[in-house]
Amino acid sequence: MQVLQQLLLLPLVAVLALAEDNLTDSKVGAPRCGASLHDLNKSLKIELNANANCVWQIQRDTNQTIRLIFSYFKFAPSSSCEAESIKIYDGPSTNASLLGQVCNDTDAVPVLQSSSNSLTFLITTNSVPFTRNFFVFYYYFSPETNIENCGGQLTGPNGTFTSPSYPAAYPAFTYCVWHIQTPKNTKINLEFKDFFLELDQNCQFDFTAVYDGLTTNTGLIGKICGRAQPTFESSSNAMTVALSTDYANSYRGFAAQYTSSALPGHVEPDAFLTCSSDTMRIVLSKAYLASLGYNETHPQLNDPSCSPVITDSVIFSFPLGSCGTIKKDEGSSITYTNIVSLSASGGIITRQNSVQIIAKCKMENNSTLEVMYITKNNVIQDITAAGQYNVNMSFYESDSFSRTVQQSPYYVDLNQTLFAQVSLDSADPNLLVFVDTCIASPQADFGSLTYDLIRSGCSKDDTVVSYPPLEHYGRFKFNAFRFLRSFPSVYLQCEVLICDSNTTNSRCTQGCISRQKRTVSSYRWKTSTIMGPIRLKRDLRSADHSESLTKADAEETPNLHQYSFYGLSFLVLLSNIVIVVAVILKYHKRQPGYGYHKLQS
Repeated sequence: MQVLQQLLLLPLVAVLALAEDNLTDSKVGAPRCGASLHDLNKSLKIELNANANCVWQIQRDTNQTIRLIFSYFKFAPSSSCEAESIKIYDGPSTNASLLGQVCNDTDAVPVLQSSSNSLTFLITTNSVPFTRNFFVFYYYFSPETNIENCGGQLTGPNGTFTSPSYPAAYPAFTYCVWHIQTPKNTKINLEFKDFFLELDQNCQFDFTAVYDGLTTNTGLIGKICGRAQPTFESSSNAMTVALSTDYANSYRGFAAQYTSSALPGHVEPDAFLTCSSDTMRIVLSKAYLASLGYNETHPQLNDPSCSPVITDSVIFSFPLGSCGTIKKDEGSSITYTNIVSLSASGGIITRQNSVQIIAKCKMENNSTLEVMYITKNNVIQDITAAGQYNVNMSFYESDSFSRTVQQSPYYVDLNQTLFAQVSLDSADPNLLVFVDTCIASPQADFGSLTYDLIRSGCSKDDTVVSYPPLEHYGRFKFNAFRFLRSFPSVYLQCEVLICDSNTTNSRCTQGCISRQKRTVSSYRWKTSTIMGPIRLKRDLRSADHSESLTKADAEETPNLHQYSFYGLSFLVLLSNIVIVVAVILKYHKRQPGYGYHKLQS
């Protein structure tokens, strides 16, 4: 019966996909070579011939950003990226910074996101006679909007995951990414136990893309849609799965399972890097050094005085700002780089290559992903890891910020002044902390009901006072607010920006900036922290009174409950009798010839 239902569904899905395809054609309504687009979302089916040079500009007066997806592209065969490409710019013209490029060599489904409310893309073709086909759609969205169970990090030898809302229909305008990483020297086997996405020959509308590795920029294994139960296999212990949906025709999505198995005959030397908020740690096994022709006496950092700890491995562990580490502000991240040099000691002439291991700690926005890059010729080993700064938020008893509030929940009086501090745990002294946004909510998951205290560095509550940025600390105070009148608990969530103090006119020193005036990449690193609950002291007194019941009171409680039950039952019975009598009287009153009538004068 289930098979029959699926067979009956397929024509319906095909008809709906065809209907959307026709709808897309009718929605284009713009010049085939370029357009100015102002819709909240739009799909474009583009056909171009030789010698095209067409610009599409997307812009709208909104505080949202743009997600642009090239779900299908077909250039002229064997065309080079220099001759034919799609270039995407992060702004209202081609003079803006280049966000990305799509061409024949692109081994991915390009998904790009603007940093503001405008975006431009340019399609260029060469002189070869050929009909090029592209399908692209975009939509505006708020980056802070989170979809439940949408993407995440999956570790361990096996696991399962599903599309959002499964087995119910997945939401529109969804983009979820799952990064899967299994133990070292294993490969990943991915199986979709159930799979039902919108059907389309080229998977242009809703699709799932599977990548061999931990990025969505390259290594595409396959793009799938419709009804299927496909399986995929990685070449290493890393795989990425992305789900993208458009505005119409949602189905139940998928349920996936992954397992891992050992790579046959593969032995990989141990060399890895870990980054924390204040420390870089490089580990090189003796076997790995031996595979390069060196031993444990050869490795040294930029600063040779920083010596390693030698056990079965050579371990360098040092604060981020020490041992010759070079810090670089890269706009959306801060990178700390050190180099492990391997060279034969002494003045003996050798035919060995001098090997450098370049270790980079990239402190990115909410990223904990660690990746190691090793070149095949073993001349330069490039190890990169991304980490997070450790931040925490606490309440303090006074504006001296010397004693933290230890109690939880934190019981306060209405209009009492509360002192909050966000602290950064880092060995780098040249960092500033800036409290960009703080919201309050009676819900721990910060649902639809929220109250702004600070937004874009601007006080949204009359009682909020922000203190000037101080090394590793962001501070502000406010009065207990009206949410506490109506709700038993209130939680606080703050978005924190971290800037390099050596950068002139950084976002951390600019203070209040309205959203209209915010600049591209106005912060260097961003995270959020949550604190609470906050409660009124009257609730504390109520709780203390409830706990002060004597043992005798406790013993009488069951009897009181029993009497209350009998009394309530009697009231219910009496109410039912009154209702029945009222219905009977009303019925008899409506019978002809009965009841009371007003006499004519």
